[in-house]
Amino acid sequence: MTTPYHGYLKCLVISGLGKMDKHLNPCWDGGHIKFFSVRTLSELICDNGFENVQFYFAGRVPCLWKNMICVAQKSHE
Repeated sequence: MTTPYHGYLKCLVISGLGKMDKHLNPCWDGGHIKFFSVRTLSELICDNGFENVQFYFAGRVPCLWKNMICVAQKSHE
Protein backbone atom coordinates (compact mmCIF):
# COMPACT_ATOMS: atom_id res chain seq x y z
CA MET A 1 0.00 0.00 0.00
CA THR A 2 1.07 3.58 -0.43
CA THR A 3 0.08 6.65 1.56
CA PRO A 4 1.35 10.19 1.94
CA TYR A 5 4.24 10.30 4.41
CA HIS A 6 3.89 12.52 7.49
CA GLY A 7 6.82 12.10 9.83
CA TYR A 8 7.81 14.46 12.62
CA LEU A 9 10.40 16.47 10.67
CA LYS A 10 8.14 16.92 7.64
CA CYS A 11 5.26 18.17 9.80
CA LEU A 12 7.63 20.48 11.67
CA VAL A 13 8.83 22.05 8.40
CA ILE A 14 5.28 22.44 7.06
CA SER A 15 4.16 24.01 10.34
CA GLY A 16 7.20 26.31 10.47
CA LEU A 17 6.34 27.57 6.99
CA GLY A 18 2.77 28.34 8.15
CA LYS A 19 1.24 25.86 5.68
CA MET A 20 -0.20 23.20 8.00
CA ASP A 21 -3.87 24.14 7.48
CA LYS A 22 -3.50 24.18 3.71
CA HIS A 23 -1.54 20.92 3.67
CA LEU A 24 -3.91 18.94 5.90
CA ASN A 25 -7.14 20.24 4.34
CA PRO A 26 -9.15 17.27 2.94
CA CYS A 27 -11.53 19.57 1.01
CA TRP A 28 -9.45 19.91 -2.17
CA ASP A 29 -9.40 17.46 -5.08
CA GLY A 30 -6.92 14.77 -4.09
CA GLY A 31 -7.10 15.80 -0.42
CA HIS A 32 -6.59 13.10 2.17
CA ILE A 33 -8.66 12.36 5.25
CA LYS A 34 -6.09 10.31 7.22
CA PHE A 35 -2.39 11.01 7.54
CA PHE A 36 0.13 8.46 8.78
CA SER A 37 3.62 8.30 10.17
CA VAL A 38 5.62 5.06 10.12
CA ARG A 39 4.65 4.52 13.77
CA THR A 40 0.91 5.04 13.32
CA LEU A 41 0.65 2.99 10.13
CA SER A 42 2.75 0.18 11.67
CA GLU A 43 0.43 0.09 14.68
CA LEU A 44 -2.67 -0.09 12.48
CA ILE A 45 -1.21 -2.82 10.28
CA CYS A 46 0.04 -4.97 13.19
CA ASP A 47 -3.25 -4.58 15.07
CA ASN A 48 -4.98 -6.08 12.01
CA GLY A 49 -2.92 -9.26 11.85
CA PHE A 50 -0.04 -8.34 9.56
CA GLU A 51 3.65 -8.92 10.24
CA ASN A 52 7.07 -8.40 8.63
CA VAL A 53 6.23 -4.74 8.05
CA GLN A 54 8.71 -2.87 5.85
CA PHE A 55 8.67 0.74 4.68
CA TYR A 56 10.15 2.42 1.63
CA PHE A 57 10.00 6.10 0.80
CA ALA A 58 9.70 8.10 -2.43
CA GLY A 59 9.82 11.69 -3.59
CA ARG A 60 11.46 14.92 -2.52
CA VAL A 61 14.42 14.81 -0.13
CA PRO A 62 15.17 12.37 2.73
CA CYS A 63 12.94 12.93 5.79
CA LEU A 64 10.63 15.17 3.71
CA TRP A 65 9.48 12.35 1.43
CA LYS A 66 6.21 12.72 -0.41
CA ASN A 67 5.07 9.10 -0.08
CA MET A 68 5.76 5.97 1.86
CA ILE A 69 5.25 2.43 0.65
CA CYS A 70 4.36 -0.26 3.16
CA VAL A 71 4.83 -3.97 2.49
CA ALA A 72 3.54 -6.51 5.02
CA GLN A 73 2.42 -10.13 5.18
CA LYS A 74 -0.78 -11.47 6.71
CA SER A 75 -0.05 -13.54 9.81
CA HIS A 76 -0.75 -17.27 9.55
CA GLU A 77 -3.02 -18.36 12.38
